[in-house]
Amino acid sequence: MKLISLLLAGLSLGSMYALVAMGFVMIYRASAVLNFAHGAFVLVGAFAIASTAPQWGFWPAALFGVVLVALLAMIVERTLVGRRGASSPVTTTIVTIGLDIILFTLVSTLLGSRILSLEQPWGGAAFTVGGLGITVNRLIGLLTSAVLIVALLLAFRYTTWGMQMRAVAEDREAAAISGIRVGRVTTLSWGVAGALAGVAAIFLTGAPTPGLTPAISTVALVAFPAAVIGGLSSVPGALVGGLLVGVAESVATGYQDQLAFLGRGFGAVVPYILVLVVLVIRPAGLFGSKEVARA
Repeated sequence: MKLISLLLAGLSLGSMYALVAMGFVMIYRASAVLNFAHGAFVLVGAFAIASTAPQWGFWPAALFGVVLVALLAMIVERTLVGRRGASSPVTTTIVTIGLDIILFTLVSTLLGSRILSLEQPWGGAAFTVGGLGITVNRLIGLLTSAVLIVALLLAFRYTTWGMQMRAVAEDREAAAISGIRVGRVTTLSWGVAGALAGVAAIFLTGAPTPGLTPAISTVALVAFPAAVIGGLSSVPGALVGGLLVGVAESVATGYQDQLAFLGRGFGAVVPYILVLVVLVIRPAGLFGSKEVARA
């Protein structure tokens, strides 16, 4: 029963990683950039929601936070990424590292020593069936993630934007020649990735976590290995990678006492061990194409 409970908790946590990992993949496919400011996007969204919820109420604050992060992501793409033109993707990736430091410092300064509590309508209650328990926050987060991920996969396959995004990911020049507005598609992709980060922030700051601290931005350090495991060229791979990482981390943490010989905090190291194993076997990730580098 303990193992099943840990697996359920891992799937819930993994669904949050999957949302953030899908943001990494979408931005990479659209811009060939690894956006290392994505963790800061999650932090900005969580701070916006937690700081406005007491005055506005939870739902308006949650909508505000998600929209704010989506707009922030699109502004970053238009000003720091899109305008760089032919600049090396490596150079632009380094720019996102600097942006991450700036946003992290700004929010940390605004927070100070406070730990903001995000009061969610469902509270910190736990849901128990047959001896298996999971917090309502994690359960709702799992269901919400499932709905969003399915909707996105359907959008990639059947909507005009999804088809255009796939075309841009395959060959930007050919897509532009065929009449696709590459800049608009890329900006929208960043916006969707930012919105996913905002949604993840809602559930990552609720029970069983103690509240909002700057440490929430480190979720990107786990979501990025999840994206690499699935394959940076594969959106479904980000889903699989996120779930694998979440389950592995949950199980390793739950059996920490039995794994004490490996050292304390072994659960935090598991995602990186997992990504190393996968990359040795499949350098492009589980679902990634053999060639993901761009000229």
